[in-house]
Amino acid sequence: MHYLSHPAAIRDADVSVPGDKSVSHRAIMLGSIAEGVTEVHGFLAGEDCLATMSAFRSLGVTIERPAATQLVIHGVGLHGLQAPDADLDLGNSGTAMRLMAGVLAGQNFAATLTGDESLTGRPMQRIITPLSRMGADIGSRDGRPPLVIRGNPDLEGIDYALPMASAQVKSAILLAGLYARGRTTVAEPAVTRDHTERMLRAMGVAVDTTDSRIGVLGPATLQASRVDVPADLSSAAFVILAALLADEAEILIRDVGVNPTRTGVVDILQAMGASISLENARDMGEEPVADIRVRSSTLRGIDVDPALVSLAIDEFPVLFVAAAVADGSTRFTGIGELRVKESDRIAAMAAGLRALGIRVEESDDGALVHGGRFSGGQVQSFGDHRIAMSLAVAGTVADGPVTVRDVTAVETSFPGFETCLKQIGADIVCRQDAPA
Repeated sequence: MHYLSHPAAIRDADVSVPGDKSVSHRAIMLGSIAEGVTEVHGFLAGEDCLATMSAFRSLGVTIERPAATQLVIHGVGLHGLQAPDADLDLGNSGTAMRLMAGVLAGQNFAATLTGDESLTGRPMQRIITPLSRMGADIGSRDGRPPLVIRGNPDLEGIDYALPMASAQVKSAILLAGLYARGRTTVAEPAVTRDHTERMLRAMGVAVDTTDSRIGVLGPATLQASRVDVPADLSSAAFVILAALLADEAEILIRDVGVNPTRTGVVDILQAMGASISLENARDMGEEPVADIRVRSSTLRGIDVDPALVSLAIDEFPVLFVAAAVADGSTRFTGIGELRVKESDRIAAMAAGLRALGIRVEESDDGALVHGGRFSGGQVQSFGDHRIAMSLAVAGTVADGPVTVRDVTAVETSFPGFETCLKQIGADIVCRQDAPA
């Protein structure tokens, strides 16, 4: 499938976006190993989270779905999971694979985690190393999936310094630490999203956080609780981008998660001159939430602060598009982690922007984007949902239609993307590719 995005007049609107993917994944995982029944409201019914739900059902957990965005999870406790009858296919989800590896490390059975072509090409040595130090036996294909995890119920807690900032790796170690004897501590070189720590606390687990060190004492017991999932800031970022690029629009996005470990995209855009304000701030369970008001703005090029990279790691495709229309040049550094996401996002965005007439200079861990105007044209998403949506939004202010190829993966994180964007005036349609 492909998107056809035409230049369009984005208009004032009041909209919502789907639930947070990171919180939805964790709600299934922690609810499954908790004692009691966990109700999840606002669940993201995207393919990634549905793959996680299917995997835990295969592990013997009863998960009811009375509505599209509501789950009822009958927790089996820390040691109640059962050996699956087949490999666990996690589709495109790196979050699911890395976090599930932590849960499975402490079981008394073996399980195999696999996924699609993109996921089986992503690096997993970063979780294999610490989980192996804890006593897990993990087989892989040169550090890449499928992962064959032979669980060990006698895991030992470790003190581990992350070589690079990664919420997924941190969470995998902490989840394994729930099963381990003694204290498990993770030291991170930069702040990363803390949804795991917040949800663990909500389920009764003592999580110690001192400076850059996060620790749990195992074995630990989780108690079921209600989880209200806020709207996903990563999805809201595409609506924010469309509003900023427009000639004259004001858009309010409701009930968005604004966890401070996730708001780097807002900080960076504001530094570029974006008019973005947070209103009606409140808490939804353990997660801070606000309504986000965005007004069309003239952006300027900046040198993006590397300290903000870990707080905006999923939103850089959006930031590349913002940089492409800014006055002057924008320099991104310290973003080498983007090269091992669903695609090489530095190379993919550079190729897409160049195809639309924007000058981009790549480096190993960054890029220099020179502001200009988008021409129409045809671009590749490389099967990456965030690349596809970012370039589709670029088409709303291009000089001609933009065709974005291979957009099926958008369903992994933002089901209803075109419908949502249509509410604000965008002309983005999804079409089947013509037969070869």
